[in-house]
Amino acid sequence: MAKSLSQLALTARGGLDPVVSGLAVDSRDVREGFLFAALPGTRVHGGEFIKYALRMGAAAILTDSAGAALAETELAASDAAVVVTEDPRQTLAFTAALWFGAQPEIMTAVTGTNGKTSVATFLRQIWTELGHAAINLGTTGVEGAWAAPLAHTTPEPITLHRTLAAAVRAGITHAAMEASSHGLEQRRLDGVYLTAAGFTNFTQDHLDYHDSFDAYFAAKAGLFRRVLPPEGAAVINLDDGRGPEMRAIAAARGQRILTTGHGVGDLNLLAQRFDATGQDLRFSYADRVYQTRLNLIGGFQAENVLLACGLAIACGDAPGDVFDTLPRLTTVRGRMQLAATRANGAAVFVDYAHTPDAVAKALSALRPHVMGRLVAIVGAGGDRDVTKRPLMGQAAAEHADLVIVTDDNPRSEDPVLIRAAVMAGAPEATEIGDRAEAILRGVDGLGPGDALLIAGKGHETGQTVGDDVLPFDDAEQASVAVAALDGGIA
Repeated sequence: MAKSLSQLALTARGGLDPVVSGLAVDSRDVREGFLFAALPGTRVHGGEFIKYALRMGAAAILTDSAGAALAETELAASDAAVVVTEDPRQTLAFTAALWFGAQPEIMTAVTGTNGKTSVATFLRQIWTELGHAAINLGTTGVEGAWAAPLAHTTPEPITLHRTLAAAVRAGITHAAMEASSHGLEQRRLDGVYLTAAGFTNFTQDHLDYHDSFDAYFAAKAGLFRRVLPPEGAAVINLDDGRGPEMRAIAAARGQRILTTGHGVGDLNLLAQRFDATGQDLRFSYADRVYQTRLNLIGGFQAENVLLACGLAIACGDAPGDVFDTLPRLTTVRGRMQLAATRANGAAVFVDYAHTPDAVAKALSALRPHVMGRLVAIVGAGGDRDVTKRPLMGQAAAEHADLVIVTDDNPRSEDPVLIRAAVMAGAPEATEIGDRAEAILRGVDGLGPGDALLIAGKGHETGQTVGDDVLPFDDAEQASVAVAALDGGIA
């Protein structure tokens, strides 16, 4: 595969139009004839690496004026074409889309603080039940009719479009993406043509990256304000306080709007009834009332499912057919997942809840399914938003009968200090630094009718300590603990 700059809609200084043989954002990946994208970063500008890309044989450089200035001498002495744009991240996104040239016919994206993985996975399950060749892409990689690993929730454009093109070659027609605030802020989705987009909710997270709540919301709003085209459909959760604002942004673009909510919206959740294995739902759509079964734990799952239904309908599937699939939906890995059950009937759940709001919602949603005590294991990640740590402890203390504070992914920070910050919000909690011991102790204390929620890591299979990623799976540890205590075999 080779394309000229003009075929990629790029204009270089001096009218140069070389044929490039590949794209790279890491100078170490550059090969002879490549286009190297030198992008502004949070710590270092990619322009610092232009000289290395030139040594590797780059035929073209894409950057901004600051990046070009950083390598002015090297560029002047080189034959490489130089493309300077005001927003090189967005330019790279469109360039990658043109380079790989294919994406599934139906593309959707979901943004919000919590629920992105669940909505994308439920949508993929609905599509699969309806006979579509479908995948979801995000935190859990690429799952569905075709599978592949991903390093980020929203990959950088070259990886993203390489993946989408490979999915098309594998016969995939429908894809549901998670749109993280980082990915939206960095224009990673700008080259994707979306049929529909969804908004789940907005609560505190990622303030280590975004300067303020307003900046964080603006990043998420970019999905509707910039990425979803005017002819696309916006599916908005009105239960969230920022839902009406997001709806207004979509309306201003002329997008078709479908809303969800409790007692409001086009997909109107009228009632829920909970039991030990799931819930019954009563909801309305287009002046018709429906009642169905969800074999999913947690009241908030209904919100995620209805948003997924809205996206499926917005993409052209018949409402009745969509609703018929709901009893067959299964738990998303690491999202309110039943990991183990003790001999006395006590249940152990694993959930990815890693924000104060997510912890509160997970515990509140679990409560109606639990006859006895509700126990929570929580922690907080290192090198992330420090302001949410006491709020994590507070959320757990307010909604659980017993709280154990343990290590999450401490990364480069001192785990003792992280736990102390979480404990500040839950002073009555028990502190157990070793996560495996915390899970064992939590499981050991469960009586008949009790339930334990292990929050924070969900689907993750490793614990990051310093520069090391140690094997660790919450669901697996829960099973080991139950087996050890009840005399089974793990």
